[in-house]
Amino acid sequence: MAREATPLWEAVRSLWEAGRYFEAHEVLEGAWREAQGEEKRFLQGLILLAAALHQGKLGRGGMRNLKKAEGKLLGLPSPFLGLDWRPLWREARRRLGA
Repeated sequence: MAREATPLWEAVRSLWEAGRYFEAHEVLEGAWREAQGEEKRFLQGLILLAAALHQGKLGRGGMRNLKKAEGKLLGLPSPFLGLDWRPLWREARRRLGA
């Protein structure tokens, strides 16, 4: 279904753990442009999560993007394409006060 995702997840995980959500968003966006189907939906959900956290970090809320991310991610298995996304989603909800 999808290309090997491990290097992508390693890069995203490193940026995410460092609180560099904008940069994680950019890395994911490159992969999203090439993806199709469920993989594209999944990557878009992660991009929206990263955007929500970036906005929250800047004091700009982020709830709108969090809700959009939930719409993309909920219903997908976790892990999906080798990434256990539910902890990232829970972290975003906690950080944004959802």
